[in-house]
Amino acid sequence: MVSWQSVSGYVQVRKRDFIYLAILVIILLLPLIIQQLPLEVGTFPEAWNIHLRVPIDNFQDWTIRNQRSHPLFVLFFDPISDSIDFGIRRLEAFLLWLPWPVIIIATFLLGQAAGGLRVSLLSTIGLLFMGVIGLWDESMQTLALMGVSVIIALAIGVPLGIAASRYDKFETALRPLLDAMQTMPAFVYLIPVLLFFGIARVPSVIATVIYALPPAIRLTNLGIRQVSPATVEAARSFGSTRWQILTKVQIPLAMPTIMTGINQTIMMALGIVVIAALIGAGGLGREVLIALQRLRVGQGLEAGLAIVFMAIILDRISHGFSEQDTTHATKESKGFHLFPNNWDRVALVRGLEQGLEAILDTCYRLSQALAGGLAAGVGSVLKLVSDKDTVQAVSQFIKRHAFLVGSLTLLAVLLIINNFMMRFGDEFPKSWHLELNKPVDIAVDWSRDNLYQIGDLPIGTGPLSDFLTIYGTNPLRALFDTWLPWPLLILGVALIAHAIAGWRVTLFSIIGLFFIGLMGMWENTMDTLSQVIVATVITVIIAIPIGVLASRSDAIEAFLRPILDTLQTIPFFVYLVPVIMLFNIGRIPGIIASVLYALPPGIRLTNLGIRQVAPQIIEASRAFGSTSLQTLLKVQLPLALPAIALGVNQVVMMVLAMVVVAGLVGGGGLGLEAVTGLAKNQTGRGIEAGLAIVIMAMIMDRVTQAWAKKREVVSQEG
Repeated sequence: MVSWQSVSGYVQVRKRDFIYLAILVIILLLPLIIQQLPLEVGTFPEAWNIHLRVPIDNFQDWTIRNQRSHPLFVLFFDPISDSIDFGIRRLEAFLLWLPWPVIIIATFLLGQAAGGLRVSLLSTIGLLFMGVIGLWDESMQTLALMGVSVIIALAIGVPLGIAASRYDKFETALRPLLDAMQTMPAFVYLIPVLLFFGIARVPSVIATVIYALPPAIRLTNLGIRQVSPATVEAARSFGSTRWQILTKVQIPLAMPTIMTGINQTIMMALGIVVIAALIGAGGLGREVLIALQRLRVGQGLEAGLAIVFMAIILDRISHGFSEQDTTHATKESKGFHLFPNNWDRVALVRGLEQGLEAILDTCYRLSQALAGGLAAGVGSVLKLVSDKDTVQAVSQFIKRHAFLVGSLTLLAVLLIINNFMMRFGDEFPKSWHLELNKPVDIAVDWSRDNLYQIGDLPIGTGPLSDFLTIYGTNPLRALFDTWLPWPLLILGVALIAHAIAGWRVTLFSIIGLFFIGLMGMWENTMDTLSQVIVATVITVIIAIPIGVLASRSDAIEAFLRPILDTLQTIPFFVYLVPVIMLFNIGRIPGIIASVLYALPPGIRLTNLGIRQVAPQIIEASRAFGSTSLQTLLKVQLPLALPAIALGVNQVVMMVLAMVVVAGLVGGGGLGLEAVTGLAKNQTGRGIEAGLAIVIMAMIMDRVTQAWAKKREVVSQEG
């Protein structure tokens, strides 16, 4: 039975929402009255511009003049830059020195240790693809740049995560900084770093480290805090010191979570390393950038696919290690399956898997035998110089890590053969090269000519582009920049923020928007806001129905999974390459690319939210005679709304990041300002655009997060 109090509370909530809506409508209609008055209130006054870029540009000039003499550079920035550059050059030289077969075999063995034959075969195919399309050297350059970045990020992030897990005050102080780092679009990191480290690869590494730090810190902290207090107390009762508890109890038990953080750090590092090509980082990112600049879709697709394969390889290997006991990577191949289990009915598949299993078992026995022989040999040598306990410990280590020892021995033998007997070839054979760019360019040209408008029908990429421009971005830009005077727009945003997130976010929104106007970025911000809204609406309209379908059919979910994995793996830089050829340059390619980039979290979280609804609730709904559609609309979707709201938050943030990058293809707004600042070395202009992006991102993130949390509370109370 429904009580009067619950009905009264519901009516009060609706009444409060109605008041907010009425005020918002009044704000939208006020311009009609203002136009009749002798007032000039439109876009943000140019006379109020504080010209923040002037002192920044002056500071840039000062840094250029003093880079070789000032102690700040000589004693601090230069040593850091030299150390990072040394690490990049040495790692890159090492990777390019290694024969390509050795790298491929090493990756195969690493994949086998991490996730079995599926991962190792996928990794091998990915590396071979990089060589076949003629991008082996560029791939190794990107790998070196990313390797150094990840090592530095982990060297900083893991200790900070440990400190945060041990000191609550330190974690509290660190949290807002990590929130800001995760909220900022990756593009923004490049601008201030240029001031102190110039261009090329070192600033790329610094920006990558900053961008990739948060997951390493957060997940290390989370993993250690999740260790059972009873386990820690038991270690204390046995007389363990705090250091012993940390190194021998907490870190080993937290290792799966820490490895997940390493996985996320690697993937985030790869994403920004590609963007870093804008400041001369080289590698695969440079190939994509050149393709964008010259509108060579085939060349861009080749480099983009190489990036995708590198991302998949690193993701699968690091994810594989995160799901196993990392101290025992050697696994027998019993119960091996390369293909799905239901394929066992096919004799050919069954025979292939049995043959591969036999080969793997043979290799496993050989590695055990090799490790045993090596342990005996090393033990014999050590007996001459060491005590019995040391000999036994070394022998046990070799036997326990037979796969590792066997792999390293095999690689060492291959290197010896390559250097002293026969050369495998330091460079990938050019005779193996396969050009994908020509057929791709032909296909894109055909698509551009035939899909721009299909016959006399109003469908095609051209009509779609015109529709989104005429009925989407142009009206919103006019509304935000021309129709609504700037004080009313700030008041409207403050009203929405207060209705959803409370006074703190409201105050931040007012101050942040006013500061954007003071920097002279009002018009560009409104342009970017219009693009973000259009892309977000399109993404949500597509993502929620697809997520609903996926939640109601395991077959559809299985079909979508590899597609969504691919969309999430591709760095957003790459989406622009094919889209620009179908939609020309301008705002629409950026919006379409944003939709593709932001779809996965929207679909996944909608699917997850509906699937997490308790079966008992669904069964009760059906017992009361509800149809399948009624159960979906009145039970599942309302209960899944917290997860869907979180998905909308992720969609908004990913769209914003992509719309900013769309400035590379003439998307306008803040993205174009940031790109122009980078390209013309106008640091002040770039930082103004970057600050506006950060403020806009933080406002939208705080409001959508608060909405998601409010939906969760309402769902729990219901």
